[in-house]
Amino acid sequence: MVSVLLLLGLLVAAFVGFNIGGSSTGVAFGPAVGSEIVSKSSAAALMTVFAFAGGWFSGRNVIQTLGGDIVPASYFTLLASVTILLFVGLALLVSNLFGVPASTSMTAVGAIAGMGLARQALQWNVMGQIMVWWLAAPLLGFWICTMIGRYFYPYLDARFALESATGLKRTVTQSLVVAIGCYMAYSAGASNVANAVAPLVAGGTGQITASQGVFLAGGAIAVGAFTIARRTLDTVGTGLTDLPLLAALIVETVSASLITFLSELGIPASLAVSATMCIIGLGWGRATRTSRLLDVATTAVDGSSTAETVQPGVDSLTTHDDEVQPIGEEEPDEQSAGDLFDAAATGRVVILWLATPTLAAVGSFVVFSLVLT
Repeated sequence: MVSVLLLLGLLVAAFVGFNIGGSSTGVAFGPAVGSEIVSKSSAAALMTVFAFAGGWFSGRNVIQTLGGDIVPASYFTLLASVTILLFVGLALLVSNLFGVPASTSMTAVGAIAGMGLARQALQWNVMGQIMVWWLAAPLLGFWICTMIGRYFYPYLDARFALESATGLKRTVTQSLVVAIGCYMAYSAGASNVANAVAPLVAGGTGQITASQGVFLAGGAIAVGAFTIARRTLDTVGTGLTDLPLLAALIVETVSASLITFLSELGIPASLAVSATMCIIGLGWGRATRTSRLLDVATTAVDGSSTAETVQPGVDSLTTHDDEVQPIGEEEPDEQSAGDLFDAAATGRVVILWLATPTLAAVGSFVVFSLVLT
Protein backbone atom coordinates (compact mmCIF):
# COMPACT_ATOMS: atom_id res chain seq x y z
CA MET A 1 0.00 0.00 0.00
CA VAL A 2 1.21 3.49 -0.88
CA SER A 3 1.88 5.52 2.26
CA VAL A 4 0.43 9.00 2.72
CA LEU A 5 3.95 10.45 2.80
CA LEU A 6 4.91 8.76 -0.47
CA LEU A 7 1.69 9.97 -2.05
CA LEU A 8 2.57 13.51 -0.92
CA GLY A 9 6.02 13.10 -2.44
CA LEU A 10 4.54 11.95 -5.74
CA LEU A 11 2.16 14.92 -5.76
CA VAL A 12 4.96 17.40 -5.07
CA ALA A 13 7.10 15.79 -7.78
CA ALA A 14 4.20 16.05 -10.21
CA PHE A 15 3.72 19.71 -9.21
CA VAL A 16 7.38 20.43 -9.96
CA GLY A 17 7.16 18.65 -13.31
CA PHE A 18 3.92 20.45 -14.12
CA ASN A 19 5.57 23.84 -13.61
CA ILE A 20 8.64 22.78 -15.56
CA GLY A 21 6.39 21.90 -18.49
CA GLY A 22 4.64 25.24 -18.21
CA SER A 23 7.81 27.32 -18.24
CA SER A 24 10.11 25.26 -20.48
CA THR A 25 7.60 24.88 -23.31
CA GLY A 26 7.48 28.64 -23.77
CA VAL A 27 11.27 28.87 -23.78
CA ALA A 28 11.66 26.02 -26.28
CA PHE A 29 8.82 26.76 -28.72
CA GLY A 30 8.10 30.45 -28.19
CA PRO A 31 9.91 31.40 -31.43
CA ALA A 32 8.03 28.74 -33.41
CA VAL A 33 4.61 29.70 -32.01
CA GLY A 34 5.32 33.43 -32.20
CA SER A 35 6.22 33.04 -35.88
CA GLU A 36 3.04 30.98 -36.45
CA ILE A 37 5.07 28.01 -37.63
CA VAL A 38 3.43 25.58 -35.19
CA SER A 39 0.30 25.80 -33.06
CA LYS A 40 0.30 25.75 -29.27
CA SER A 41 -1.06 22.22 -29.26
CA SER A 42 1.67 21.04 -31.64
CA ALA A 43 4.29 22.77 -29.49
CA ALA A 44 2.93 20.98 -26.41
CA ALA A 45 3.01 17.63 -28.20
CA LEU A 46 6.59 18.14 -29.37
CA MET A 47 7.59 19.27 -25.89
CA THR A 48 6.09 16.10 -24.41
CA VAL A 49 7.98 13.79 -26.76
CA PHE A 50 11.37 15.47 -26.68
CA ALA A 51 11.42 16.38 -22.98
CA PHE A 52 10.68 12.73 -22.20
CA ALA A 53 13.46 11.66 -24.57
CA GLY A 54 15.89 14.04 -22.86
CA GLY A 55 14.96 12.69 -19.45
CA TRP A 56 15.16 9.08 -20.61
CA PHE A 57 18.49 9.22 -22.48
CA SER A 58 20.42 12.01 -20.69
CA GLY A 59 18.51 12.82 -17.52
CA ARG A 60 19.41 9.59 -15.72
CA ASN A 61 22.94 10.88 -15.18
CA VAL A 62 21.60 13.96 -13.42
CA ILE A 63 19.19 11.83 -11.38
CA GLN A 64 22.17 9.80 -10.16
CA THR A 65 24.07 12.96 -9.18
CA LEU A 66 21.17 14.52 -7.30
CA GLY A 67 20.02 11.25 -5.76
CA GLY A 68 23.28 9.66 -4.68
CA ASP A 69 26.48 11.51 -5.53
CA ILE A 70 26.12 14.80 -3.62
CA VAL A 71 24.87 12.95 -0.53
CA PRO A 72 24.87 9.12 -0.27
CA ALA A 73 21.52 7.64 -1.29
CA SER A 74 20.99 6.05 2.12
CA TYR A 75 20.33 9.51 3.61
CA PHE A 76 17.30 10.05 1.38
CA THR A 77 14.56 8.80 3.64
CA LEU A 78 11.07 9.34 2.35
CA LEU A 79 10.56 12.30 4.67
CA ALA A 80 13.88 13.85 3.62
CA SER A 81 13.01 13.38 -0.07
CA VAL A 82 9.62 15.06 0.32
CA THR A 83 11.22 17.94 2.22
CA ILE A 84 13.76 18.54 -0.54
CA LEU A 85 11.03 18.46 -3.18
CA LEU A 86 9.11 21.06 -1.21
CA PHE A 87 12.17 23.33 -1.41
CA VAL A 88 12.22 22.89 -5.19
CA GLY A 89 8.51 23.70 -5.40
CA LEU A 90 9.13 26.83 -3.31
CA ALA A 91 11.85 27.89 -5.76
CA LEU A 92 9.32 27.77 -8.60
CA LEU A 93 7.01 30.00 -6.59
CA VAL A 94 9.80 32.51 -5.87
CA SER A 95 10.80 32.52 -9.53
CA ASN A 96 7.23 33.25 -10.62
CA LEU A 97 6.74 36.00 -8.03
CA PHE A 98 9.91 37.87 -8.97
CA GLY A 99 9.68 37.18 -12.69
CA VAL A 100 13.34 36.14 -12.78
CA PRO A 101 14.56 32.77 -14.11
CA ALA A 102 15.69 31.20 -10.84
CA SER A 103 17.07 27.71 -11.26
CA THR A 104 15.21 24.71 -9.89
CA SER A 105 18.33 22.62 -10.60
CA MET A 106 20.51 24.87 -8.46
CA THR A 107 17.86 25.04 -5.75
CA ALA A 108 17.60 21.24 -5.66
CA VAL A 109 21.37 21.00 -5.28
CA GLY A 110 21.29 23.64 -2.55
CA ALA A 111 18.59 21.78 -0.60
CA ILE A 112 20.42 18.47 -0.91
CA ALA A 113 23.71 20.11 0.11
CA GLY A 114 22.02 21.60 3.18
CA MET A 115 20.85 18.14 4.21
CA GLY A 116 24.36 16.79 3.62
CA LEU A 117 25.89 19.46 5.83
CA ALA A 118 23.40 18.78 8.59
CA ARG A 119 24.11 15.06 8.37
CA GLN A 120 27.87 15.59 7.86
CA ALA A 121 27.60 13.53 4.69
CA LEU A 122 28.19 16.11 1.94
CA GLN A 123 30.55 14.91 -0.79
CA TRP A 124 32.66 18.05 -1.21
CA ASN A 125 34.48 16.87 -4.33
CA VAL A 126 31.19 16.40 -6.17
CA MET A 127 29.90 19.78 -4.95
CA GLY A 128 33.13 21.41 -6.08
CA GLN A 129 32.75 20.05 -9.61
CA ILE A 130 29.14 21.18 -9.78
CA MET A 131 29.93 24.70 -8.56
CA VAL A 132 32.77 25.08 -11.06
CA TRP A 133 30.38 24.23 -13.89
CA TRP A 134 27.75 26.59 -12.45
CA LEU A 135 30.21 29.42 -12.98
CA ALA A 136 31.76 28.16 -16.20
CA ALA A 137 28.65 27.30 -18.22
CA PRO A 138 26.87 30.71 -18.05
CA LEU A 139 30.17 32.54 -18.61
CA LEU A 140 30.94 30.32 -21.59
CA GLY A 141 27.47 30.94 -23.02
CA PHE A 142 27.91 34.69 -22.46
CA TRP A 143 31.31 34.71 -24.17
CA ILE A 144 30.19 32.63 -27.17
CA CYS A 145 27.14 34.82 -27.75
CA THR A 146 29.16 37.99 -27.23
CA MET A 147 31.51 36.91 -30.00
CA ILE A 148 28.59 36.01 -32.25
CA GLY A 149 26.86 39.32 -31.54
CA ARG A 150 29.95 41.41 -32.16
CA TYR A 151 31.50 39.67 -35.15
CA PHE A 152 28.86 37.56 -36.91
CA TYR A 153 25.28 38.49 -36.05
CA PRO A 154 24.75 41.40 -38.51
CA TYR A 155 26.16 39.34 -41.38
CA LEU A 156 24.03 36.31 -40.48
CA ASP A 157 20.97 38.51 -40.20
CA ALA A 158 21.58 40.14 -43.58
CA ARG A 159 22.51 36.90 -45.31
CA PHE A 160 19.66 34.70 -44.09
CA ALA A 161 16.92 37.28 -43.45
CA LEU A 162 14.82 34.76 -41.54
CA GLU A 163 11.98 37.16 -40.88
CA SER A 164 11.30 37.72 -44.59
CA ALA A 165 12.27 34.36 -46.09
CA THR A 166 10.07 33.02 -48.91
CA GLY A 167 9.67 29.82 -50.94
CA LEU A 168 12.13 27.01 -50.26
CA LYS A 169 14.19 29.24 -48.00
CA ARG A 170 11.13 29.85 -45.83
CA THR A 171 10.43 26.11 -45.61
CA VAL A 172 14.01 25.43 -44.54
CA THR A 173 13.83 28.27 -42.03
CA GLN A 174 10.60 26.96 -40.52
CA SER A 175 12.04 23.45 -40.25
CA LEU A 176 15.12 24.86 -38.54
CA VAL A 177 13.03 26.79 -36.02
CA VAL A 178 11.04 23.66 -35.12
CA ALA A 179 14.16 21.48 -34.98
CA ILE A 180 15.93 23.85 -32.60
CA GLY A 181 12.78 24.00 -30.46
CA CYS A 182 12.83 20.19 -30.21
CA TYR A 183 16.51 20.33 -29.30
CA MET A 184 15.73 22.85 -26.58
CA ALA A 185 12.93 20.60 -25.28
CA TYR A 186 15.35 17.66 -25.16
CA SER A 187 17.86 19.66 -23.13
CA ALA A 188 15.08 20.85 -20.79
CA GLY A 189 14.04 17.26 -20.15
CA ALA A 190 17.63 16.13 -19.67
CA SER A 191 18.24 18.80 -17.07
CA ASN A 192 14.90 19.17 -15.31
CA VAL A 193 13.44 15.68 -14.99
CA ALA A 194 15.89 15.02 -12.17
CA ASN A 195 14.66 18.10 -10.28
CA ALA A 196 11.21 16.57 -10.00
CA VAL A 197 12.03 12.97 -9.10
CA ALA A 198 15.68 12.48 -8.06
CA PRO A 199 15.00 12.50 -4.28
CA LEU A 200 12.26 9.90 -4.71
CA VAL A 201 14.44 7.72 -6.93
CA ALA A 202 17.30 7.77 -4.39
CA GLY A 203 17.98 4.48 -2.63
CA GLY A 204 16.52 5.50 0.71
CA THR A 205 12.93 5.39 -0.54
CA GLY A 206 13.26 2.04 -2.32
CA GLN A 207 9.91 2.32 -4.10
CA ILE A 208 10.49 4.31 -7.31
CA THR A 209 12.95 3.35 -10.05
CA ALA A 210 14.69 5.81 -12.35
CA SER A 211 12.48 4.72 -15.25
CA GLN A 212 9.32 5.22 -13.20
CA GLY A 213 10.63 8.62 -12.17
CA VAL A 214 11.18 9.65 -15.78
CA PHE A 215 7.63 8.56 -16.68
CA LEU A 216 6.22 10.51 -13.72
CA ALA A 217 8.14 13.68 -14.53
CA GLY A 218 7.50 13.31 -18.27
CA GLY A 219 3.76 12.96 -17.71
CA ALA A 220 3.67 15.99 -15.42
CA ILE A 221 5.68 18.04 -17.93
CA ALA A 222 3.17 17.03 -20.62
CA VAL A 223 0.23 18.24 -18.53
CA GLY A 224 1.99 21.55 -17.93
CA ALA A 225 2.81 21.87 -21.63
CA PHE A 226 -0.82 21.43 -22.67
CA THR A 227 -2.25 23.73 -19.99
CA ILE A 228 -0.34 26.55 -18.30
CA ALA A 229 2.28 26.70 -21.07
CA ARG A 230 -0.26 28.39 -23.33
CA ARG A 231 0.15 31.63 -21.39
CA THR A 232 3.93 31.31 -21.47
CA LEU A 233 3.83 30.73 -25.22
CA ASP A 234 1.74 33.89 -25.62
CA THR A 235 4.23 35.89 -23.57
CA VAL A 236 7.33 34.60 -25.32
CA GLY A 237 5.74 34.78 -28.76
CA THR A 238 4.64 38.38 -28.25
CA GLY A 239 8.03 39.28 -26.83
CA LEU A 240 9.80 38.23 -30.01
CA THR A 241 9.68 41.86 -31.20
CA ASP A 242 12.47 42.50 -28.66
CA LEU A 243 14.32 39.28 -29.48
CA PRO A 244 14.46 38.70 -33.25
CA LEU A 245 13.98 35.21 -34.58
CA LEU A 246 17.65 34.77 -35.48
CA ALA A 247 18.73 35.92 -32.01
CA ALA A 248 16.28 33.53 -30.38
CA LEU A 249 17.62 30.61 -32.42
CA ILE A 250 21.23 31.47 -31.56
CA VAL A 251 20.40 31.71 -27.85
CA GLU A 252 18.46 28.44 -27.89
CA THR A 253 21.17 26.54 -29.75
CA VAL A 254 24.04 27.70 -27.53
CA SER A 255 22.21 27.30 -24.22
CA ALA A 256 20.68 23.92 -25.16
CA SER A 257 24.09 22.62 -26.24
CA LEU A 258 25.64 23.66 -22.94
CA ILE A 259 22.93 22.03 -20.83
CA THR A 260 22.82 18.82 -22.87
CA PHE A 261 26.60 18.54 -22.52
CA LEU A 262 26.41 19.06 -18.76
CA SER A 263 23.54 16.59 -18.44
CA GLU A 264 25.63 13.93 -20.14
CA LEU A 265 28.27 14.63 -17.48
CA GLY A 266 25.62 14.34 -14.78
CA ILE A 267 25.92 18.00 -13.78
CA PRO A 268 22.61 19.61 -12.68
CA ALA A 269 22.63 23.08 -14.25
CA SER A 270 20.15 25.79 -15.11
CA LEU A 271 18.81 26.09 -18.64
CA ALA A 272 17.10 29.37 -17.73
CA VAL A 273 20.27 30.97 -16.33
CA SER A 274 22.38 29.82 -19.30
CA ALA A 275 19.79 31.11 -21.77
CA THR A 276 19.58 34.43 -19.93
CA MET A 277 23.35 34.88 -20.00
CA CYS A 278 23.35 34.00 -23.71
CA ILE A 279 20.75 36.72 -24.35
CA ILE A 280 22.81 39.22 -22.36
CA GLY A 281 25.99 38.21 -24.18
CA LEU A 282 24.39 38.51 -27.61
CA GLY A 283 23.02 41.96 -26.76
CA TRP A 284 26.32 43.10 -25.30
CA GLY A 285 28.21 41.88 -28.35
CA ARG A 286 25.87 43.74 -30.69
CA ALA A 287 26.12 46.89 -28.58
CA THR A 288 29.95 46.88 -28.72
CA ARG A 289 29.95 47.01 -32.53
CA THR A 290 29.91 50.82 -32.30
CA SER A 291 33.65 50.82 -31.50
CA ARG A 292 36.78 48.84 -32.31
CA LEU A 293 38.68 47.15 -29.51
CA LEU A 294 41.86 49.02 -30.50
CA ASP A 295 40.00 52.34 -30.32
CA VAL A 296 38.74 51.57 -26.85
CA ALA A 297 42.17 50.43 -25.64
CA THR A 298 43.94 53.49 -27.08
CA THR A 299 41.39 55.87 -25.57
CA ALA A 300 41.76 54.17 -22.19
CA VAL A 301 45.57 54.60 -22.30
CA ASP A 302 46.05 58.16 -23.60
CA GLY A 303 42.57 59.61 -24.04
CA SER A 304 42.96 59.83 -27.82
CA SER A 305 41.09 58.02 -30.58
CA THR A 306 42.58 56.08 -33.48
CA ALA A 307 39.30 55.82 -35.32
CA GLU A 308 40.62 57.80 -38.29
CA THR A 309 44.08 56.25 -38.47
CA VAL A 310 43.41 52.56 -37.95
CA GLN A 311 43.63 50.67 -41.22
CA PRO A 312 40.62 48.58 -42.26
CA GLY A 313 40.75 45.07 -40.85
CA VAL A 314 38.74 41.92 -41.11
CA ASP A 315 35.51 43.73 -40.41
CA SER A 316 35.96 45.94 -43.48
CA LEU A 317 36.45 43.10 -45.97
CA THR A 318 34.09 43.21 -48.90
CA THR A 319 31.06 40.97 -48.43
CA HIS A 320 27.78 40.39 -50.14
CA ASP A 321 26.11 42.16 -47.22
CA ASP A 322 26.79 45.75 -48.27
CA GLU A 323 24.25 47.11 -45.80
CA VAL A 324 26.21 45.82 -42.79
CA GLN A 325 28.48 48.48 -41.35
CA PRO A 326 31.95 47.36 -40.16
CA ILE A 327 32.73 47.41 -36.47
CA GLY A 328 33.41 50.96 -35.32
CA GLU A 329 31.30 52.55 -38.05
CA GLU A 330 27.80 51.68 -36.83
CA GLU A 331 25.89 54.63 -35.47
CA PRO A 332 25.44 54.58 -31.67
CA ASP A 333 21.75 55.38 -32.03
CA GLU A 334 21.36 52.24 -34.15
CA GLN A 335 23.13 49.98 -31.67
CA SER A 336 22.23 51.32 -28.25
CA ALA A 337 23.68 49.36 -25.35
CA GLY A 338 20.70 50.40 -23.30
CA ASP A 339 18.39 48.66 -25.76
CA LEU A 340 20.49 45.51 -26.16
CA PHE A 341 21.98 45.10 -22.70
CA ASP A 342 20.03 45.88 -19.52
CA ALA A 343 22.49 46.16 -16.63
CA ALA A 344 19.72 46.37 -14.01
CA ALA A 345 18.03 43.22 -15.31
CA THR A 346 21.38 41.46 -15.39
CA GLY A 347 21.97 42.39 -11.76
CA ARG A 348 18.60 40.94 -10.73
CA VAL A 349 19.29 37.70 -12.58
CA VAL A 350 22.75 37.28 -11.03
CA ILE A 351 21.50 38.11 -7.52
CA LEU A 352 18.65 35.61 -7.67
CA TRP A 353 20.89 33.12 -9.46
CA LEU A 354 23.18 33.15 -6.41
CA ALA A 355 20.51 33.70 -3.77
CA THR A 356 18.12 30.84 -4.48
CA PRO A 357 20.55 27.91 -4.03
CA THR A 358 22.12 29.71 -1.05
CA LEU A 359 18.78 30.21 0.68
CA ALA A 360 17.77 26.64 -0.14
CA ALA A 361 20.99 25.32 1.39
CA VAL A 362 20.64 27.44 4.53
CA GLY A 363 16.95 26.60 4.93
CA SER A 364 17.57 22.91 4.38
CA PHE A 365 20.43 22.91 6.86
CA VAL A 366 18.23 24.52 9.50
CA VAL A 367 15.34 22.13 8.87
CA PHE A 368 17.47 19.00 8.93
CA SER A 369 19.49 20.21 11.92
CA LEU A 370 16.63 21.41 14.16
CA VAL A 371 13.45 19.74 12.90
CA LEU A 372 14.32 16.49 11.13
CA THR A 373 17.18 15.48 13.41
